[in-house]
Amino acid sequence: MSDSQAISAAVAKLYNTYPFPPEPLLDEPPPGYNWRWNWLAAYNFCTGQKPSHHNVRILDAGCGTGVGTEYLVHLNPDATVVGIDLSAGALAVAKERCQKSGATRVEFHHLSLFDVEQLPGEFDLINCVGVLHHTPDPIRGIQALAKKLSPGGIMHIFVYGELGRWEIKLMQEAIALLQGDKRGDYTDGVAVGRQLFAALPEDNRLRKREQERWSWENQRDGYFADMYVHPQEIDYNINTLFELIDASGLEFLGFSNPQIWDLKRLIAKAPELIERSQDLSDRQRYRLIELLDPSMITHYEFFLGRSPITREDWASDAKLMSAIPSPSPCIQGWQNGQQFFNHDYQIVQLNDAEWQFLLACDGNQTTEQILQSVDASLADVRSLQKQQIILLTAKTE
Repeated sequence: MSDSQAISAAVAKLYNTYPFPPEPLLDEPPPGYNWRWNWLAAYNFCTGQKPSHHNVRILDAGCGTGVGTEYLVHLNPDATVVGIDLSAGALAVAKERCQKSGATRVEFHHLSLFDVEQLPGEFDLINCVGVLHHTPDPIRGIQALAKKLSPGGIMHIFVYGELGRWEIKLMQEAIALLQGDKRGDYTDGVAVGRQLFAALPEDNRLRKREQERWSWENQRDGYFADMYVHPQEIDYNINTLFELIDASGLEFLGFSNPQIWDLKRLIAKAPELIERSQDLSDRQRYRLIELLDPSMITHYEFFLGRSPITREDWASDAKLMSAIPSPSPCIQGWQNGQQFFNHDYQIVQLNDAEWQFLLACDGNQTTEQILQSVDASLADVRSLQKQQIILLTAKTE
Protein backbone atom coordinates (compact mmCIF):
# COMPACT_ATOMS: atom_id res chain seq x y z
CA MET A 1 0.00 0.00 0.00
CA SER A 2 1.43 3.40 -0.99
CA ASP A 3 1.71 6.28 1.49
CA SER A 4 -1.18 8.02 -0.28
CA GLN A 5 -3.39 4.93 -0.04
CA ALA A 6 -2.46 4.48 3.62
CA ILE A 7 -3.46 8.07 4.41
CA SER A 8 -6.75 7.73 2.54
CA ALA A 9 -7.48 4.50 4.42
CA ALA A 10 -6.76 6.19 7.75
CA VAL A 11 -9.05 9.12 6.88
CA ALA A 12 -11.80 6.71 5.82
CA LYS A 13 -11.39 4.85 9.13
CA LEU A 14 -11.82 8.09 11.09
CA TYR A 15 -15.03 9.00 9.28
CA ASN A 16 -16.37 5.46 9.50
CA THR A 17 -15.79 5.68 13.26
CA TYR A 18 -17.19 9.22 13.54
CA PRO A 19 -19.34 10.05 10.47
CA PHE A 20 -18.94 13.77 9.90
CA PRO A 21 -20.57 16.23 10.30
CA PRO A 22 -22.57 14.60 13.13
CA GLU A 23 -25.66 16.73 12.57
CA PRO A 24 -29.14 15.32 13.37
CA LEU A 25 -31.33 13.95 10.58
CA LEU A 26 -34.62 15.78 9.95
CA ASP A 27 -37.93 14.79 8.39
CA GLU A 28 -38.10 18.15 6.62
CA PRO A 29 -35.81 20.45 4.63
CA PRO A 30 -32.96 21.92 6.69
CA PRO A 31 -33.56 25.39 8.17
CA GLY A 32 -32.31 28.61 6.63
CA TYR A 33 -29.74 28.80 3.88
CA ASN A 34 -26.07 29.18 3.09
CA TRP A 35 -25.82 31.47 0.06
CA ARG A 36 -22.59 29.79 -1.04
CA TRP A 37 -24.66 26.67 -1.77
CA ASN A 38 -27.29 28.54 -3.78
CA TRP A 39 -26.35 28.61 -7.48
CA LEU A 40 -28.05 31.96 -8.16
CA ALA A 41 -26.53 33.75 -5.17
CA ALA A 42 -23.07 32.19 -5.57
CA TYR A 43 -22.90 32.95 -9.29
CA ASN A 44 -24.04 36.50 -8.65
CA PHE A 45 -21.33 36.96 -6.00
CA CYS A 46 -18.67 35.77 -8.43
CA THR A 47 -19.82 37.63 -11.54
CA GLY A 48 -22.09 40.48 -10.44
CA GLN A 49 -25.03 39.08 -12.34
CA LYS A 50 -27.70 36.40 -12.16
CA PRO A 51 -26.91 33.27 -14.21
CA SER A 52 -28.82 32.66 -17.42
CA HIS A 53 -29.66 29.04 -16.60
CA HIS A 54 -30.89 27.23 -13.49
CA ASN A 55 -30.83 23.58 -14.58
CA VAL A 56 -27.25 23.03 -13.47
CA ARG A 57 -25.21 20.03 -12.37
CA ILE A 58 -23.69 20.33 -8.90
CA LEU A 59 -20.96 18.17 -7.34
CA ASP A 60 -20.48 17.95 -3.57
CA ALA A 61 -16.90 16.67 -3.48
CA GLY A 62 -16.24 15.06 -0.11
CA CYS A 63 -19.85 15.25 1.00
CA GLY A 64 -19.46 13.42 4.31
CA THR A 65 -22.81 12.84 5.99
CA GLY A 66 -24.57 15.03 3.43
CA VAL A 67 -25.21 18.18 5.47
CA GLY A 68 -24.09 20.43 2.62
CA THR A 69 -25.50 18.06 -0.02
CA GLU A 70 -28.96 18.32 1.48
CA TYR A 71 -28.82 22.12 1.29
CA LEU A 72 -27.53 21.98 -2.28
CA VAL A 73 -30.58 19.95 -3.30
CA HIS A 74 -33.18 22.03 -1.47
CA LEU A 75 -31.66 25.41 -2.38
CA ASN A 76 -31.39 24.58 -6.09
CA PRO A 77 -34.75 23.13 -7.17
CA ASP A 78 -33.79 22.92 -10.85
CA ALA A 79 -30.39 21.28 -10.30
CA THR A 80 -29.18 17.71 -10.23
CA VAL A 81 -26.70 16.98 -7.45
CA VAL A 82 -23.98 14.36 -7.07
CA GLY A 83 -22.17 13.60 -3.82
CA ILE A 84 -18.91 11.66 -3.45
CA ASP A 85 -16.96 10.56 -0.38
CA LEU A 86 -14.36 7.97 0.55
CA SER A 87 -16.18 6.94 3.76
CA ALA A 88 -18.88 4.33 3.23
CA GLY A 89 -20.18 5.02 6.73
CA ALA A 90 -20.58 8.74 6.08
CA LEU A 91 -22.26 8.06 2.72
CA ALA A 92 -24.82 5.80 4.38
CA VAL A 93 -25.78 8.66 6.69
CA ALA A 94 -25.87 11.09 3.75
CA LYS A 95 -28.28 8.87 1.82
CA GLU A 96 -30.56 8.51 4.85
CA ARG A 97 -30.40 12.26 5.55
CA CYS A 98 -31.45 13.23 2.04
CA GLN A 99 -34.14 10.55 1.84
CA LYS A 100 -35.72 11.68 5.12
CA SER A 101 -35.86 15.36 4.12
CA GLY A 102 -37.07 14.78 0.57
CA ALA A 103 -33.81 15.74 -1.15
CA THR A 104 -34.44 13.32 -4.01
CA ARG A 105 -32.48 14.93 -6.88
CA VAL A 106 -29.18 13.49 -5.69
CA GLU A 107 -27.02 10.47 -6.31
CA PHE A 108 -24.07 9.30 -4.25
CA HIS A 109 -20.85 7.55 -5.23
CA HIS A 110 -18.19 5.95 -3.05
CA LEU A 111 -15.22 7.79 -4.57
CA SER A 112 -12.27 9.88 -3.46
CA LEU A 113 -11.43 13.22 -5.05
CA PHE A 114 -8.67 11.49 -6.98
CA ASP A 115 -11.19 9.24 -8.72
CA VAL A 116 -13.65 11.96 -9.67
CA GLU A 117 -12.86 11.47 -13.38
CA GLN A 118 -14.99 8.31 -13.17
CA LEU A 119 -18.10 10.50 -13.01
CA PRO A 120 -19.63 11.33 -16.40
CA GLY A 121 -19.82 14.90 -17.67
CA GLU A 122 -18.88 18.22 -16.10
CA PHE A 123 -20.37 20.33 -13.31
CA ASP A 124 -21.47 23.96 -13.18
CA LEU A 125 -20.91 24.24 -9.43
CA ILE A 126 -18.46 22.18 -7.39
CA ASN A 127 -18.57 22.39 -3.61
CA CYS A 128 -15.46 21.14 -1.78
CA VAL A 129 -15.61 22.22 1.85
CA GLY A 130 -13.19 20.93 4.48
CA VAL A 131 -11.78 18.20 2.23
CA LEU A 132 -8.61 19.11 0.33
CA HIS A 133 -6.58 19.74 3.49
CA HIS A 134 -7.31 16.16 4.61
CA THR A 135 -5.98 14.55 1.43
CA PRO A 136 -2.41 13.32 0.96
CA ASP A 137 -2.01 15.48 -2.17
CA PRO A 138 -4.22 18.61 -2.24
CA ILE A 139 -2.72 19.84 -5.52
CA ARG A 140 -3.58 16.59 -7.26
CA GLY A 141 -7.04 16.77 -5.68
CA ILE A 142 -7.80 20.33 -6.81
CA GLN A 143 -6.51 19.56 -10.30
CA ALA A 144 -8.79 16.52 -10.53
CA LEU A 145 -11.78 18.67 -9.55
CA ALA A 146 -10.77 21.45 -11.95
CA LYS A 147 -10.98 19.01 -14.85
CA LYS A 148 -14.64 18.34 -13.97
CA LEU A 149 -15.63 22.02 -13.84
CA SER A 150 -17.55 23.16 -16.89
CA PRO A 151 -16.56 26.31 -18.85
CA GLY A 152 -18.10 29.25 -17.01
CA GLY A 153 -18.52 27.10 -13.91
CA ILE A 154 -17.54 27.99 -10.34
CA MET A 155 -16.01 26.04 -7.47
CA HIS A 156 -16.30 26.83 -3.77
CA ILE A 157 -13.43 25.63 -1.56
CA PHE A 158 -12.74 25.73 2.18
CA VAL A 159 -9.33 24.85 3.61
CA TYR A 160 -7.68 25.39 6.98
CA GLY A 161 -5.45 28.32 7.88
CA GLU A 162 -2.32 27.69 9.94
CA LEU A 163 -2.25 30.92 11.94
CA GLY A 164 -5.70 30.66 13.50
CA ARG A 165 -5.28 26.94 14.21
CA TRP A 166 -1.92 27.17 15.96
CA GLU A 167 -3.25 25.93 19.30
CA ILE A 168 -5.08 23.08 17.58
CA LYS A 169 -1.87 21.86 15.96
CA LEU A 170 -0.12 21.85 19.33
CA MET A 171 -2.90 19.84 20.95
CA GLN A 172 -2.97 17.39 18.04
CA GLU A 173 0.72 16.63 18.59
CA ALA A 174 0.29 16.41 22.37
CA ILE A 175 -2.54 13.87 22.02
CA ALA A 176 -0.51 11.84 19.52
CA LEU A 177 2.46 11.71 21.91
CA LEU A 178 0.30 10.47 24.77
CA GLN A 179 -1.46 7.91 22.58
CA GLY A 180 1.83 6.36 21.52
CA ASP A 181 1.20 3.06 19.74
CA LYS A 182 -2.54 3.56 20.15
CA ARG A 183 -2.44 6.39 17.63
CA GLY A 184 -5.04 5.64 15.00
CA ASP A 185 -7.49 4.46 17.66
CA TYR A 186 -9.75 7.48 17.34
CA THR A 187 -12.00 6.77 20.30
CA ASP A 188 -8.90 6.55 22.50
CA GLY A 189 -7.64 9.80 20.98
CA VAL A 190 -10.88 11.57 21.88
CA ALA A 191 -10.68 10.24 25.44
CA VAL A 192 -7.05 11.38 25.82
CA GLY A 193 -7.86 14.81 24.40
CA ARG A 194 -10.79 15.38 26.72
CA GLN A 195 -8.70 14.34 29.73
CA LEU A 196 -5.97 16.74 28.68
CA PHE A 197 -8.27 19.74 28.39
CA ALA A 198 -9.87 18.94 31.76
CA ALA A 199 -6.46 18.67 33.42
CA LEU A 200 -4.83 21.80 32.03
CA PRO A 201 -4.83 24.97 34.18
CA GLU A 202 -7.72 27.31 33.44
CA ASP A 203 -5.38 30.03 32.17
CA ASN A 204 -3.57 27.64 29.81
CA ARG A 205 -3.51 29.07 26.27
CA LEU A 206 -4.65 25.87 24.57
CA ARG A 207 -7.53 25.39 27.00
CA LYS A 208 -8.61 29.03 26.75
CA ARG A 209 -8.63 28.94 22.95
CA GLU A 210 -10.71 25.76 22.97
CA GLN A 211 -13.23 27.26 25.40
CA GLU A 212 -13.43 30.60 23.58
CA ARG A 213 -13.61 29.32 20.01
CA TRP A 214 -14.40 25.62 19.64
CA SER A 215 -15.93 24.04 22.76
CA TRP A 216 -19.57 24.50 21.77
CA GLU A 217 -19.31 22.34 18.64
CA ASN A 218 -16.72 20.03 20.18
CA GLN A 219 -19.22 18.79 22.73
CA ARG A 220 -19.92 16.13 20.11
CA ASP A 221 -17.20 13.52 19.78
CA GLY A 222 -17.39 13.64 15.99
CA TYR A 223 -16.35 17.29 15.92
CA PHE A 224 -13.69 16.76 18.58
CA ALA A 225 -12.20 13.83 16.66
CA ASP A 226 -12.21 15.73 13.37
CA MET A 227 -10.34 18.61 14.99
CA TYR A 228 -7.86 16.93 17.31
CA VAL A 229 -7.16 13.35 16.19
CA HIS A 230 -7.40 13.57 12.40
CA PRO A 231 -4.67 11.48 10.74
CA GLN A 232 -4.06 13.96 7.91
CA GLU A 233 -4.13 17.74 7.89
CA ILE A 234 -2.38 20.40 5.83
CA ASP A 235 -2.82 24.00 6.96
CA TYR A 236 -2.24 26.99 4.72
CA ASN A 237 -1.11 30.59 4.79
CA ILE A 238 -1.79 33.11 2.04
CA ASN A 239 1.42 32.25 0.22
CA THR A 240 0.88 28.49 0.19
CA LEU A 241 -2.84 28.95 -0.46
CA PHE A 242 -2.18 30.74 -3.72
CA GLU A 243 0.34 28.08 -4.70
CA LEU A 244 -2.58 25.65 -4.44
CA ILE A 245 -4.89 27.99 -6.36
CA ASP A 246 -2.35 28.63 -9.10
CA ALA A 247 -1.81 24.88 -9.50
CA SER A 248 -5.53 24.42 -10.20
CA GLY A 249 -5.32 26.37 -13.45
CA LEU A 250 -8.53 28.17 -12.48
CA GLU A 251 -9.24 31.84 -11.88
CA PHE A 252 -9.46 33.17 -8.32
CA LEU A 253 -12.86 34.89 -8.04
CA GLY A 254 -12.63 36.07 -4.45
CA PHE A 255 -12.98 35.06 -0.83
CA SER A 256 -16.56 34.20 0.09
CA ASN A 257 -16.17 36.00 3.43
CA PRO A 258 -14.87 39.29 1.97
CA GLN A 259 -15.52 41.33 5.10
CA ILE A 260 -12.63 39.50 6.79
CA TRP A 261 -10.28 40.62 4.01
CA ASP A 262 -10.97 44.34 4.36
CA LEU A 263 -7.83 45.99 5.77
CA LYS A 264 -9.87 48.96 6.98
CA ARG A 265 -11.46 46.85 9.70
CA LEU A 266 -8.01 46.66 11.31
CA ILE A 267 -6.21 49.96 10.60
CA ALA A 268 -8.90 52.44 9.58
CA LYS A 269 -7.54 54.78 12.27
CA ALA A 270 -4.32 55.13 10.25
CA PRO A 271 -5.37 56.47 6.83
CA GLU A 272 -1.74 57.02 5.87
CA LEU A 273 -1.14 53.26 6.25
CA ILE A 274 -4.25 52.51 4.22
CA GLU A 275 -2.78 54.76 1.54
CA ARG A 276 0.54 52.91 1.67
CA SER A 277 -1.27 49.60 1.32
CA GLN A 278 -2.56 50.66 -2.10
CA ASP A 279 0.92 49.93 -3.44
CA LEU A 280 0.61 46.29 -2.40
CA SER A 281 -0.68 43.53 -4.64
CA ASP A 282 -3.92 41.82 -3.60
CA ARG A 283 -1.98 38.85 -2.31
CA GLN A 284 0.37 41.05 -0.29
CA ARG A 285 -2.61 42.84 1.20
CA TYR A 286 -4.20 39.51 2.15
CA ARG A 287 -0.93 38.46 3.78
CA LEU A 288 -0.79 41.71 5.73
CA ILE A 289 -4.30 41.14 7.04
CA GLU A 290 -3.57 37.64 8.30
CA LEU A 291 -0.31 38.79 9.89
CA LEU A 292 -2.17 41.54 11.76
CA ASP A 293 -5.12 39.36 12.80
CA PRO A 294 -3.84 35.77 12.93
CA SER A 295 -6.41 34.35 15.34
CA MET A 296 -9.22 35.32 12.97
CA ILE A 297 -7.83 33.38 10.00
CA THR A 298 -8.78 29.84 10.97
CA HIS A 299 -9.66 28.97 7.38
CA TYR A 300 -9.92 30.25 3.83
CA GLU A 301 -13.16 30.05 1.89
CA PHE A 302 -13.13 31.17 -1.73
CA PHE A 303 -14.44 30.73 -5.25
CA LEU A 304 -12.54 29.66 -8.35
CA GLY A 305 -13.87 29.73 -11.89
CA ARG A 306 -13.16 28.23 -15.28
CA SER A 307 -13.02 30.69 -18.15
CA PRO A 308 -14.90 32.15 -19.79
CA ILE A 309 -16.15 34.04 -16.73
CA THR A 310 -17.93 37.27 -17.63
CA ARG A 311 -18.15 39.87 -14.87
CA GLU A 312 -20.53 42.82 -14.78
CA ASP A 313 -20.08 45.82 -12.49
CA TRP A 314 -23.12 47.79 -13.74
CA ALA A 315 -21.07 51.01 -13.81
CA SER A 316 -23.01 52.22 -16.82
CA ASP A 317 -26.25 53.98 -15.87
CA ALA A 318 -27.79 52.94 -19.17
CA LYS A 319 -26.97 49.28 -18.61
CA LEU A 320 -28.27 49.41 -15.04
CA MET A 321 -31.51 51.05 -16.18
CA SER A 322 -32.10 48.24 -18.71
CA ALA A 323 -31.26 45.44 -16.27
CA ILE A 324 -33.95 43.21 -14.80
CA PRO A 325 -33.66 43.04 -10.98
CA SER A 326 -35.02 40.29 -8.77
CA PRO A 327 -34.81 39.69 -5.01
CA SER A 328 -31.96 37.50 -3.84
CA PRO A 329 -33.12 34.00 -2.91
CA CYS A 330 -31.00 34.33 0.25
CA ILE A 331 -32.69 37.12 2.16
CA GLN A 332 -35.26 36.44 4.85
CA GLY A 333 -38.23 38.44 6.10
CA TRP A 334 -37.96 41.29 3.58
CA GLN A 335 -41.65 41.14 2.61
CA ASN A 336 -42.62 42.09 6.16
CA GLY A 337 -40.57 45.23 6.71
CA GLN A 338 -37.48 47.25 5.98
CA GLN A 339 -35.39 45.42 8.59
CA PHE A 340 -34.54 41.79 7.77
CA PHE A 341 -31.74 39.23 7.45
CA ASN A 342 -29.40 39.50 4.48
CA HIS A 343 -27.54 36.66 2.73
CA ASP A 344 -25.03 36.43 5.61
CA TYR A 345 -27.78 36.39 8.27
CA GLN A 346 -26.86 39.92 9.29
CA ILE A 347 -29.69 42.36 10.03
CA VAL A 348 -30.00 45.12 7.44
CA GLN A 349 -32.17 48.23 7.57
CA LEU A 350 -33.29 49.61 4.22
CA ASN A 351 -34.52 53.14 3.73
CA ASP A 352 -38.06 53.54 2.45
CA ALA A 353 -37.00 54.06 -1.17
CA GLU A 354 -34.81 50.93 -1.20
CA TRP A 355 -37.54 48.82 0.32
CA GLN A 356 -40.21 50.04 -2.09
CA PHE A 357 -37.91 49.23 -4.99
CA LEU A 358 -37.22 45.76 -3.58
CA LEU A 359 -40.94 45.08 -3.18
CA ALA A 360 -41.50 45.99 -6.83
CA CYS A 361 -38.82 43.60 -8.14
CA ASP A 362 -40.61 40.72 -9.81
CA GLY A 363 -37.96 39.45 -12.20
CA ASN A 364 -39.85 40.79 -15.21
CA GLN A 365 -39.60 44.58 -15.12
CA THR A 366 -36.47 46.57 -15.89
CA THR A 367 -34.93 48.97 -13.42
CA GLU A 368 -36.25 51.85 -15.53
CA GLN A 369 -39.80 50.51 -15.44
CA ILE A 370 -39.71 50.03 -11.66
CA LEU A 371 -38.29 53.53 -11.06
CA GLN A 372 -41.26 54.95 -12.92
CA SER A 373 -43.59 53.47 -10.31
CA VAL A 374 -41.64 53.99 -7.05
CA ASP A 375 -39.89 56.98 -5.51
CA ALA A 376 -36.33 55.63 -5.67
CA SER A 377 -33.08 56.51 -7.43
CA LEU A 378 -30.31 54.70 -9.23
CA ALA A 379 -28.21 55.19 -6.10
CA ASP A 380 -30.77 53.14 -4.18
CA VAL A 381 -30.60 50.42 -6.82
CA ARG A 382 -26.80 50.35 -6.67
CA SER A 383 -26.95 50.10 -2.88
CA LEU A 384 -29.26 47.08 -3.08
CA GLN A 385 -27.08 45.46 -5.73
CA LYS A 386 -23.86 46.06 -3.78
CA GLN A 387 -25.41 44.45 -0.70
CA GLN A 388 -26.49 41.46 -2.83
CA ILE A 389 -30.10 42.07 -1.83
CA ILE A 390 -31.10 42.13 -5.49
CA LEU A 391 -29.66 40.16 -8.40
CA LEU A 392 -29.45 41.75 -11.84
CA THR A 393 -29.89 40.22 -15.26
CA ALA A 394 -28.96 42.01 -18.49
CA LYS A 395 -32.04 42.46 -20.64
CA THR A 396 -31.86 40.47 -23.87
CA GLU A 397 -33.17 41.95 -27.07
